[in-house]
Amino acid sequence: MPIPNEQRLPFPPLGTDPQSVRQRVEAMERLLERMVVIPGINRPVGLDVILDLIPGVGGVAATALGAYIVWEARNLGMTKWQISRMAGNVGIDFVLGLIPWVGAIPDFFFRSNTRNLRIVKRHLDKHHAAGATVEGEVVRRP
Repeated sequence: MPIPNEQRLPFPPLGTDPQSVRQRVEAMERLLERMVVIPGINRPVGLDVILDLIPGVGGVAATALGAYIVWEARNLGMTKWQISRMAGNVGIDFVLGLIPWVGAIPDFFFRSNTRNLRIVKRHLDKHHAAGATVEGEVVRRP
């Protein structure tokens, strides 16, 4: 029996099935890259950019949160090539964020977690097609 929307928990399910993993990875990417929109420039930023403004600890914390997406990908059984690409994205993000304050600027444009989400979605759509989602708008024809 499905759970009504009013009783659903605000966080993604803890299952190991591909759909649960997709929801968790999408939620983490949203938190890290698109948490709020900056007024005036209408550009989304997330915890990744905000944490990079904290010298030392912030970059490490942002990297650890980004590594969670890589860990979920490893648990899905993704190839070593995909995992290494994702780890490289997180590593580049870490290196760019090493410079206090200035490191947040490249992080604003190089969105490693969004890139990693794209890799995970491609894998899930190819290997677990039942949980695939179609993105876009529904357009009503006249």
